Amino acid sequence: MNSAAFLKMSYGIYLVSTKKGEKLSGFVANTVFQVTSDPPQIAISCHKENASARVIEESKVFSVSVLEKDTDAGLIGLFGYHSGNEDEKFERIEYKTGATGAPIIMSHVIAFFECEVVDKFDLGTHTLFIGKVIDCDMPHPEKDPLTYDQFRRELKLMAPERSPTYIDKNKLKKEHEKPAVVTGKDPGQAYICSVCGYVYDPLVGDEERGIPPGTPFEDLPDDWECPVCSAAKSLFISEN
Repeated sequence: MNSAAFLKMSYGIYLVSTKKGEKLSGFVANTVFQVTSDPPQIAISCHKENASARVIEESKVFSVSVLEKDTDAGLIGLFGYHSGNEDEKFERIEYKTGATGAPIIMSHVIAFFECEVVDKFDLGTHTLFIGKVIDCDMPHPEKDPLTYDQFRRELKLMAPERSPTYIDKNKLKKEHEKPAVVTGKDPGQAYICSVCGYVYDPLVGDEERGIPPGTPFEDLPDDWECPVCSAAKSLFISEN
């Protein structure tokens, strides 16, 4: 079986959030889709071990925020690869409270949906929640949504381990050969974050953190961290 075939299925990238009492919770999702139009209903898939799954079951509410194409990878890393106190995550982003009491994340968001759970289905590792849409809006209708393909190819990320679309990167064949270095010394091979799948490409560098293109991975400062999930340099592995 060629597992890479699953990567050809189309998805968006979303932030799903919920609340029970004072407990805020949220996660990155790509399995979000409309299932009926009248009434409008949306389905989301959530790993049973995610804290959000329990909160959604108890509160019966959730929101879906559609991320824009130019979303900062750090926002995805915050909700996709970090565990710990969920409330601290929400302190670092812009959100508002919906009619149901669920938080609606607004950072890098072009549209959102607020839902009440009307049904759920046990899928083994995941729970499929069906939510009736009670409100929705488009804060930035002129912007394009971030797709799963762009998530992989442009942000150089892989689905989190608890995602419904997670594929062990060791199962995937190398997709493309790296472009040849035209001038200067060969900066060496790319390195992959073993936590989130971010690829450090020495031809690109990490200019936001002062690392110019052409910097070999070995020459990165010892305290350099993954720009997405903040994993230590020691947690990166060679793509080969």
